[in-house]
Amino acid sequence: MDQADKKTSGKIINYISSHGQASGKELADFLNLTTRAVRKQLSKLFAENKVSKIGKSPKVFYVIKKESKESKEEKVDNVSAELKKVIDENYLIITPKGERKGGFLGFSYWCERHNLPLEKTALEYAETLKKYEPYKKDGLIDGGYKMTHTFKEVYLDQVFYLDFYSIERFGKTKLGQLLLYAKQSQSLNLIRELVAQIRTPIEELITKFSIQAVGFIPPTVKREVQLMRELEGKLNLTLPKLSLVKVKTEIAVAQKTLTKLEDRIENARGTIVADEKRHYDTVLLIDDALGSGATLNETAKKIKERGVAKKAIGLAITGSFSGFEIISEV
Repeated sequence: MDQADKKTSGKIINYISSHGQASGKELADFLNLTTRAVRKQLSKLFAENKVSKIGKSPKVFYVIKKESKESKEEKVDNVSAELKKVIDENYLIITPKGERKGGFLGFSYWCERHNLPLEKTALEYAETLKKYEPYKKDGLIDGGYKMTHTFKEVYLDQVFYLDFYSIERFGKTKLGQLLLYAKQSQSLNLIRELVAQIRTPIEELITKFSIQAVGFIPPTVKREVQLMRELEGKLNLTLPKLSLVKVKTEIAVAQKTLTKLEDRIENARGTIVADEKRHYDTVLLIDDALGSGATLNETAKKIKERGVAKKAIGLAITGSFSGFEIISEV
């Protein structure tokens, strides 16, 4: 970098430092340079880890990058390669600023934020994962025990989920993070990633249980991007789709707002309709998250009452660990 560039970079750093943040246009006006020339300088500063950016085009702002404890002290972790691999495969965090940090780097960030020793906490995380391994068989968690201990009558012949929504101490699982933010942010990129994670186990389940048709639980709350509709389209399962309808009511009441089990049952019973005339031996019902299980259970009941299917298998992307539990975020 020549002297002129250094002088310009210094002015950029000083301006951003004194103003807290700055856009490219703002810097170009201040320096009396073209936006292209400023972008060139910002790219160099970004590569040197001196600035970072927030926002997405066209609303992008530059801030001074804070030096982490690791860069200041050049800490060397003693976490084994094997343990790092486990964390890389299982850990994901979305930061309060909306940044995605996956694997061991994300776990290190989480430990730093909570002032936790990295090596010791990594070992504890791996032990916590091991605790839940016995519940998974062939990539599926059997939710049958939860259902039989929640409802007097269970209409699902079997029910599974692909992972728990969260685990103690460490919070949302990788699949839980993807599901929550794919739904809340209505991000098509996250939805595509979610589909990539769940496609294979769903296809294997369909083969294992000789599924003949699939139904996607319809949403209650209006969104520009509906997660379940996107999943239905992007999974592109080569099976007939059941016509499940969420009827309109005077006031739409989402399941996640109801804290009593009987209210959730009443909600599902009064708003889900199986508008289907075809008949199958075994169908698969897919929902995003299984908190109480009321929606899947009541939908299975309606399908059987109409003679649509003899057997109904339920599948949720994530589910709660214990009995009646509210996953209010999703």
